[in-house]
Amino acid sequence: MINRRHIRVKVMQSVYAMLHSYNDDIIKEEKFLKHSILKMYDLYVLNLKLLVEVQKLAAKKIALSKKKILATKEDLNPNNKFLNNKLINTIAESVSIEGYVELNDVSNWEENDEYVKIIFEKLQNSDLYKKYLSTEEDSYKVDKAFVIDFFKEIIAPDEKLGEYFEDTTISWSDDIPFVNTWVVKTLSKQKENTIFVLGKLYKDKDDEDFVSKMFKKTVLNNTEYESIIEEKTPNWETDRIADIDMILIKMAVSEFLNFHSIPTRVTINEYIEISKDYSTEKSSYFINGVLDKISKEFIESKRIVKIGRGLL
Repeated sequence: MINRRHIRVKVMQSVYAMLHSYNDDIIKEEKFLKHSILKMYDLYVLNLKLLVEVQKLAAKKIALSKKKILATKEDLNPNNKFLNNKLINTIAESVSIEGYVELNDVSNWEENDEYVKIIFEKLQNSDLYKKYLSTEEDSYKVDKAFVIDFFKEIIAPDEKLGEYFEDTTISWSDDIPFVNTWVVKTLSKQKENTIFVLGKLYKDKDDEDFVSKMFKKTVLNNTEYESIIEEKTPNWETDRIADIDMILIKMAVSEFLNFHSIPTRVTINEYIEISKDYSTEKSSYFINGVLDKISKEFIESKRIVKIGRGLL
């Protein structure tokens, strides 16, 4: 499921897009923001389906080898360990996945099966695959460990697959690392002899509401938040502050004022960490300094109101 940090990243991107396009249609931009988050679910499902499609391709290859005129002993008596992988078979039988695929027309691997072939070839030539096939132990534990390593070592880092995802949906370029982690967590949590159910997109309704509220509060109060930042950065012209830094500080101010259950220190730390990935080398120090000044003033003036103990 999507976590608060990645929600903040998605909101940051939408705020940036809206402010730099001089677009004032907040409803349209909010819809696009929510749509880009929903599309993450497609990426999540596609990665899980890829495991199944690679297994199907392996089954086809084995079936064709058996039909060879000069079939070898190995062709006639193949190693079916991969075809019998208990975790992949559980995913293949998932009504949850099939229902989502049909409802949302996620048919990418049927239309772009060359990527299934690329991944299968890499798997087939890997030491991971050879070691797995030679493992005598037949257990869910072994199958599960193999599938997780297959995803982490072959699927997730594949550059061609990554390029395909980025070309398919523009917002996926930033979502890929998060979704890869999500897939690994999903596989790791799956237990033996249980049906496979897709994970939830949002943890709860609060997280879903957080998306809209954070976006709208930041955009609608953009001018006010910019004035607050200017007061705390007298030696800086606003056009000298990196655009992303400015947006991250505005979002943090929005959290200070509008999200009463999020501790102030948590807010500051979250935006510091996001800046390390999306802004300049020194941004984290700058953002920390500005937010520290703003939070202290807001606490003293009681503009920050937090519910619960130790939230400041």
